[in-house]
Amino acid sequence: MKLDPAQLAALSAILRTGGFDAAAHELGVTQSAVSQRLRTLEDRIGAQLVNRSQPCTGTETGRRLAAHAEQVGMLEAHLARDIAALAPAPDTRLRIAVNADSLATWVLDALADLPGPMFSLVIDDQDVSADWLRRGEVVGAITANAAPVAGCDAVALGALRYIPTASPTFIDQFFPNGVTAAAITRAPMLRFNAKDRLQHRWITQYLGAAISPPFHDIASSHGFVRAACLGLGWGLNPEHLIREELTTGALVPMLPDSPMDTPLYWQSSRLFGPALAPLTVAMRRAARAYLRPPDPETQQD
Repeated sequence: MKLDPAQLAALSAILRTGGFDAAAHELGVTQSAVSQRLRTLEDRIGAQLVNRSQPCTGTETGRRLAAHAEQVGMLEAHLARDIAALAPAPDTRLRIAVNADSLATWVLDALADLPGPMFSLVIDDQDVSADWLRRGEVVGAITANAAPVAGCDAVALGALRYIPTASPTFIDQFFPNGVTAAAITRAPMLRFNAKDRLQHRWITQYLGAAISPPFHDIASSHGFVRAACLGLGWGLNPEHLIREELTTGALVPMLPDSPMDTPLYWQSSRLFGPALAPLTVAMRRAARAYLRPPDPETQQD
């Protein structure tokens, strides 16, 4: 099926900006032109592509088509550089999936090394981010999975270390006799969202019990740290993100020498391998500055 590039561009702009007016402004056309292009594309595909809400969001088919359009643009830009085309290459937009804690600590350092492309970041837990690759909605993802997704390459980045922490006041209130399985059943826990099982894994590993404490959902890495400092609950925070709080005593470890290391991998589409090579290099370089070295058995060249 041959798809009209202008119609695909309209779809991508609507989903990127969240509305028809903003998409029209970005594309330099009228709002009615954007609407017409989308209607024609939906008729061609035979399915609704955009949920007309505030902001506009993509249906599953719409998201996949928009990702396809961005990937085609990336390949065209790479080809233009390879053949030294006289005309300027189209803007390259890389859509990648990253976990929030990596974004809060080291990923932006990697992206800053690449001044050329534009980025669209999908924020999702590292345990499920590979699903975005499987659906073809991103070209790369930071995952906790060492096994490559079909059609992808996987590179070991290292391990992000988490420290279980809480405020001194919280420790005094809920753990006057130490952090035990019995005490932690009553102590409010912080978690990022329903996909976040890090705290539960820590309880199982260090307390030897399968416990589900009361919890707050706080879907923000920096908000997570702030909530712990304010005594809302306890949780596992990235070591690099709480160095100052540990130094000042605003946060204290729940148990001595009880970290959780989460291995991370960069998985990227093999189809776009050459075009993504600079991003892969940047990811590995930035990861070396923040993450614990990867297991030599999983390290790939």
